[in-house]
Amino acid sequence: MAEAESVIGTPDSAGAEDSAVPEERAEERPRGRRRIVALFVVAVLAYLIDLGSKIVVVEKLEGREPIKVIGDLLRFEAIRNPGAAFGMGEAFTIVFTCIAAAVIVVIIRLARKLYSLPWAIALGLLLGGALGNLTDRLFRSPGAFEGAVVDFIAPAHFAVFNLADSAIVCGGILIVILSFRGLDPDGTIHKD
Repeated sequence: MAEAESVIGTPDSAGAEDSAVPEERAEERPRGRRRIVALFVVAVLAYLIDLGSKIVVVEKLEGREPIKVIGDLLRFEAIRNPGAAFGMGEAFTIVFTCIAAAVIVVIIRLARKLYSLPWAIALGLLLGGALGNLTDRLFRSPGAFEGAVVDFIAPAHFAVFNLADSAIVCGGILIVILSFRGLDPDGTIHKD
């Protein structure tokens, strides 16, 4: 028995490398699963917060005077936006719907190779925000794939936006920071 243990334990033995690889992969899988769980938890939270805020805005604010939050610097004002950021591209609502759907598919596919918690958070924010605005485009008037997004955060001298937009922007900024720091979604760090 001791002889068998010493043969298995030596690095030169034929089976040692093969048996070490599955152990390393077994250790990586739970870490990877935890990162995927983190991605989806962040996405669900971002989505639910956005959805809840839009429900409240539609019920309490739509068709009413804007609410001043910080004097003239910030107000809440319900606006339906069929276009993209800053109200651009109102005639291309269906295109924005397809782009949001494509982003969601790409993030879900990328999640399989995800081993970095910061990337999981960033992608979760992007996914939750994309789902929030996609939900509006699919289910709000004037109809499926042409729905207008509910925007309500109106800073002075800036575009009106919503919490899904905020999640997308924060996720995008985090991805830029992670990229500049050389951290890849798979957890590896590279220096260029």
